[in-house]
Amino acid sequence: MITPRFRMAGALLGAAMLTLTACGSGDSGAGEGDKVALTYRIWDEQQRVGYDKIMAAFEKANPAIDVTIEVLPWDQYWTKLTADAVAGTAPDLFWMNTGQFPEYVTKGVLADLSALKLDTAAYDKNVVESYTHEGKLYGVPKDLGIVGLLYNKDLFERAGVEMPETLTWKADGSGTFLDLARKLTVDEGGKHPGEDGFDPAKVKTYGFASWNHYQTQWMNWVVSNGGKLLDKPFGAYAFNDAASVQALQFGVDLVNKHHVSPPATRTNPPTGKATEMFQAGEVAMFPANNALLPFVAPESTFEIGVAMMPEGPAGRAVNINGLSEAVYAKTEHPDEAMKLAAYLSTREPQKLMADEGFVIPALGGLSQGYVDYWKAKKIDVAPYLKQTEGTTFNLPVTTGFPGFEPKLNQIFNEMYLGKITPQQAADQAVTEGNATIK
Repeated sequence: MITPRFRMAGALLGAAMLTLTACGSGDSGAGEGDKVALTYRIWDEQQRVGYDKIMAAFEKANPAIDVTIEVLPWDQYWTKLTADAVAGTAPDLFWMNTGQFPEYVTKGVLADLSALKLDTAAYDKNVVESYTHEGKLYGVPKDLGIVGLLYNKDLFERAGVEMPETLTWKADGSGTFLDLARKLTVDEGGKHPGEDGFDPAKVKTYGFASWNHYQTQWMNWVVSNGGKLLDKPFGAYAFNDAASVQALQFGVDLVNKHHVSPPATRTNPPTGKATEMFQAGEVAMFPANNALLPFVAPESTFEIGVAMMPEGPAGRAVNINGLSEAVYAKTEHPDEAMKLAAYLSTREPQKLMADEGFVIPALGGLSQGYVDYWKAKKIDVAPYLKQTEGTTFNLPVTTGFPGFEPKLNQIFNEMYLGKITPQQAADQAVTEGNATIK
């Protein structure tokens, strides 16, 4: 299972966006003195619970405004939003992610939020950078999804090992991470990788899940090995350099050489089952965005631990994939929409979403409520937050990614299967990806 936070949609805005109509969202037929109706679109039904409370508070303070929350499933969200933007009927406010942002901001769909005069230094820098274009902010920083290492405490206890505070890796297989993964990997005969008689075709429990998932997997290896994803924001892909390819090889070797991770036939997207394998107790360590916790924790029959990602030769580097709340540039109610956007940027709504365990807020100083919520459920999420003090990076922010993503996954699926080398995969992906950049 890949949650909405992890995946990016494949729908492009396309040339039709060049013919955006002048009409705005909603019904403009309200008479003088009637309430202004705003539509706020999201994709997560779980977070709807928190936003119902947020909008109720906003409406109480702004009795002339009614807000309707519209929830669309992830698989429909971007197709519908693109169609609405082309028709000039997009919702007044809506969630935006980093993969789609370049397409929407360069097509004039998103309103410049300079009028809000937000203190951007008060928010997570990665989220601010992800929604900044030509020096202007186009999304209220909402939250930050951080990649960390979930682990099965029961499997650790069974293997007689503990999760150290720091794990390390190098492309040659040295470091503490691979050694730990070997100890946690066991075949049906009770053998570990490297022991006589170990059968990689009959593994009962894998120490780690290495698979074709860019946000939680290979992009972290690349950056922590000193490689680069883009040459600059809104620039060109660059992950076919020597350091990046070396990191890609390490991720593949965990599967095909060291046998501490499931075969790609079981994990490659879009039908792979890596998350389900972790939930079923077949995988001991699983890199995951913290946003996966509300989906994984209730279904797990074991105690979940959280650790920081392994440190590579260039140190620890983790992806932060935050969402923002965008205002439709052609809304019929710009003043009211901006008023709601301003409210969403403040302490009260962001604290509520943290305190109820939905998100780590983008606004600084509010994360303790999130920590306390999950602590009550016996999960210590503090390692997620500790990672923000070190090296962090954004997903590639450049045009064309939604259309490039399916091809990227296709190429890297072949790489994880061992059908092409990491150098071949990187060269092909960089060439095809750069061809999509406008």
